[in-house]
Amino acid sequence: MDFITLRNLMKNFTVFSLSDIRMIDEDFYRRRLSEWQDKGYIKKIINKYYAFTDIELTEDVLFEIANRIYNPSYISLRMALSYYHLIPESVYTITSISTRRTYAFNTDTGTFSYRTVKPELFFGFKIVRYNSGAYKIASIEKSMLDYFYLNPDIQSKQDFTSLRINRDVFQEKMNIKKMNQYLKRFNQIRLKNRVQFLLEYIDNA
Repeated sequence: MDFITLRNLMKNFTVFSLSDIRMIDEDFYRRRLSEWQDKGYIKKIINKYYAFTDIELTEDVLFEIANRIYNPSYISLRMALSYYHLIPESVYTITSISTRRTYAFNTDTGTFSYRTVKPELFFGFKIVRYNSGAYKIASIEKSMLDYFYLNPDIQSKQDFTSLRINRDVFQEKMNIKKMNQYLKRFNQIRLKNRVQFLLEYIDNA
C-alpha cells in the first residue's frame, strides 16, 4: 500500500497504530512507517502511535491523542479546569486520569501526563465529538473532585486563593447536587470536608 492510499483510507484517524493499518491491510510492511517518517509524511507520537504531519494540532486533536495513547483515560485535573475556564492560566501539559499507573510522555507533539485512580473512581466524564473525532473529558464537577482528591495538600483558604478559581464561572456552571453525588462515591471524609470548605470559600469570596 502506498502513502496516498493510506492517507485516503485513514483520513478520519487523528492518531493511528500499526494495528489500525493492519485492520485495513493485514500484509502491511512495518518498515514503510520508518520510510514515511523520513520523508516527513507521518510523525511518531510515542512508540506504536503515529499521526499525519499535515494534521492541525488543535486542542481537540491533542485531547483525542491523549485519550488514545494511554487507554483508558480521560482529560481532567488542571487541563479540564482550564478548559472550563475555572482557572485563568493556560495549561500546557495535557493532564488526564487513568486506571493505569501514573506516567508522563514528553513528545514533540506535546506533554501528556496521567494520574492514577482506582477503577471505581473512573467515572464522571463525557464524550465530546468534533469533526470526525471524539475524546473523553471529565465533567466540570468531576474535574474539580479529581484535582482535590489527587492534591490533598490543598485545604486552606490561602490554597484556594492561590488557585484563582473563577467564582462567577464556578457558580454558573458547577452543579453542586451532582458534585455531592460524585463526592459520595469517593467515600473520603477529609475530601468531603475540604470540598465543603471550598464551597464556603466560593460563597464568601
